Amino acid sequence: MPIEYSNDYLLDKQVKILQPINGYRASSDAVLLSAMVCSCEHKVRILDVGSGTGAISLCLAQRLQNNTVDICGIELQPELVELSQMSAKANNFSFLHYYQGDIRQKLKDEALRACSFDIVVTNPPYAHKDMPSPNDSKAAAHNLQQMDLSDWMAFCLKMAKPFGKIYVINRAEALPKICVSLSGKAGGITVLPIYSKSAQSAKRVIVTAQKDSKAPCKILPPFMVHDNDGKYTAQAQQILRQGTDFSEVLEMI
Repeated sequence: MPIEYSNDYLLDKQVKILQPINGYRASSDAVLLSAMVCSCEHKVRILDVGSGTGAISLCLAQRLQNNTVDICGIELQPELVELSQMSAKANNFSFLHYYQGDIRQKLKDEALRACSFDIVVTNPPYAHKDMPSPNDSKAAAHNLQQMDLSDWMAFCLKMAKPFGKIYVINRAEALPKICVSLSGKAGGITVLPIYSKSAQSAKRVIVTAQKDSKAPCKILPPFMVHDNDGKYTAQAQQILRQGTDFSEVLEMI
């Protein structure tokens, strides 16, 4: 039975994305994470692990399309892979490809070789003990199944080239496990705490790291998504609407 989907948009309608009407749908987390990846001066290969509906890689494709890039997404759910491929075609991103695969098993696609990506981005399932959604697609996207977050991070490290970059967004409570997973294998770790509003605890963190690096860790200034009136801050508008990357926005914080 064909999947029912809606035609949606990201980055103030710069990017078209097809998403299931009943199932996993992308959130602003994907757009925020994509904004951490800066423009590249040379050809790079990028892997989106657990690509879902393709939101992260679609935003990256829009921002980096003037660079020489090759972007791949790997996703467990075949129906989401199909929609992502349709989205890539709808946006004319010929350099963006999606593959169905289970990261708990050996991957067969030649395009998904270990140690072959300059950049690995991921928005892992954030729930481990939470009650799964009755919707199978949402449950698969939100709840880690038969693996741990450390296993997910180990896969990301495996896929990155020596000195390749890792970018991950997750709940703030996952920060210790992410850092432990990277310890001894990656350095130059940066942590960007993301706050919904001031005077609240950070709900999300974006962590970046460089495989094989020994550089020290640093914590970036807090990023506020909403002001006290519940509207997007000027910085969030730049990220979520205009497609500006964080390197520009953080300079103004």
